[in-house]
Amino acid sequence: MAESLAFALAENLAAAGLAVDTCYQCRKCSNGCPLVFAMDLPPDRVIRLALLGGEAELLACRTIWVCSSCETCTTRCPNGIDIAGVMDWLKEQAVAKGAAVPEPEVRDFHRAFLGAVKLMGGRLSEPVVMALYTLKGGRWLTKLRRSAAAGELATALGLLKRRRLPLTPPPRLGGAGEVARILRRW
Repeated sequence: MAESLAFALAENLAAAGLAVDTCYQCRKCSNGCPLVFAMDLPPDRVIRLALLGGEAELLACRTIWVCSSCETCTTRCPNGIDIAGVMDWLKEQAVAKGAAVPEPEVRDFHRAFLGAVKLMGGRLSEPVVMALYTLKGGRWLTKLRRSAAAGELATALGLLKRRRLPLTPPPRLGGAGEVARILRRW
């Protein structure tokens, strides 16, 4: 029984198209990761724990939330393991299972990002992402108290002046309904 539980995580990953059983711990993923300094588990350890059935430890770790999905690890893996995909899958599992999130600001940013894509019909609008993120959880009040809002407003005005911050929304995608269906669970 314990043996089947230990392999359940690896089997679930394989069923999602993210097989990890070919990892031989060469650590190329961890050695190339630009964010490993901020992680509590390096990517090779995440894969090892996935193989050993360490689901609870993985869903509670900072690493899956710190990962920026830059795919350096995936590119460097000699066995073709989609390590960035594993990190994303683990994030989805953490949210679905209500696991405590050690990096709530990162989770909120993910939600703001996906909310903006959903709101804009499949396109990304940076001003909408920032608005959703800043309005969530009273962050705008914190910025006002710390006088950070004035600095950010000056940055925004500078970007507008140089036409680097578009105020008009991007055109909607032809498959906006399909994108909305994909993002419905978020």
